Amino acid sequence: MHDQVVLVLQGGGALGAYQLGVYQAMHEAGMEPDWVIGTSIGALNGAIIAGNPPARRLDRLRQFWTLMEHHSALYPGMPRAFANALTLTQGIPAFFAINPSTWFNPDAAVGVENAAFYRTGPLLKTLGMLVDFDYLNRDGLRLTVGAVSARTGHMRYFDTKKEALCVEHVVASGAIPPAFPAVKIDGEPYWDGGIYSNTPIEAVLDDEPRRSSLIFSVQVWNPDGKEPQSVLDVLEKHKEIQYASRASHIEQQKRLHRLRHVIRELSHRLPPDVAALPEVRDLASWGCGTDMHVVLLKAPRLDSEDHTKDIDFTALGIHTRWQAGYADMKKALESKPWVSPASPIEGIAIHEI
Repeated sequence: MHDQVVLVLQGGGALGAYQLGVYQAMHEAGMEPDWVIGTSIGALNGAIIAGNPPARRLDRLRQFWTLMEHHSALYPGMPRAFANALTLTQGIPAFFAINPSTWFNPDAAVGVENAAFYRTGPLLKTLGMLVDFDYLNRDGLRLTVGAVSARTGHMRYFDTKKEALCVEHVVASGAIPPAFPAVKIDGEPYWDGGIYSNTPIEAVLDDEPRRSSLIFSVQVWNPDGKEPQSVLDVLEKHKEIQYASRASHIEQQKRLHRLRHVIRELSHRLPPDVAALPEVRDLASWGCGTDMHVVLLKAPRLDSEDHTKDIDFTALGIHTRWQAGYADMKKALESKPWVSPASPIEGIAIHEI
């Protein structure tokens, strides 16, 4: 039995439309998450989900992604390469705008909050319209967003369980350099958490106190595939590897959780007089009996995509990824691999859809 449903959303720009489809299938099935963890575009989608009552969440997500289709709306049916060129040279009105000072002089000392090729003032306004931060901090489900210090390089998770979040926390999680500028929070400049950990599943598995969880890890980067044959192929593969979920991170978390279960099992086998000793109780407290079911949903590759796919905000690109996420989550909800109990020693079961 799961104490909570957790939705972990990876960063990936336009690829985040896949997450819209995943949430739609959950919403239609009546399975609302108890906790959303996101980085970059995952933090934006996560804030919209967590910062609205259930009845409004899907509409708000659709509004956001419709705003992202700005250039397709102006020029219906235009080629993707043209749409991408407009995004790079003009920005997206509801998302980001050109920062002329850095385009003409990248060496200009403009300060950490301006040292980027674009400005994200429009995104602050968009999220302010689509996310009810009063609701989020008062009645909303738990939201965690990851950002990394632009000064120290240390990762930090901002969590509504521990502090009130505002629009700056969410925008900071999506401030990928050098495109977007750092956002200062309490005097510290933060960048996109994806440059440190783009799939922050450790936030669930390291949480205290741990709770048995059904975790949907929604991954929009998929490094599996054929070897690159051209420089453009190399650019795409490089991005996929850089931002994909690290299998080694999951394996490390599995080993840690196994150790917690082993400690618990061993503590149960101690004689009562030994188990009652204060120093033994302290050691036994490191044990854990929670079960974690991790469902991996990986966005499929599209035949026409290339290394620019994370800026493919065309209507076709968004719709195709949206439908792919919807189909994959429907498949997961039909098969329900998490109903089988996890190993009592392992404690974590991985299900790949």
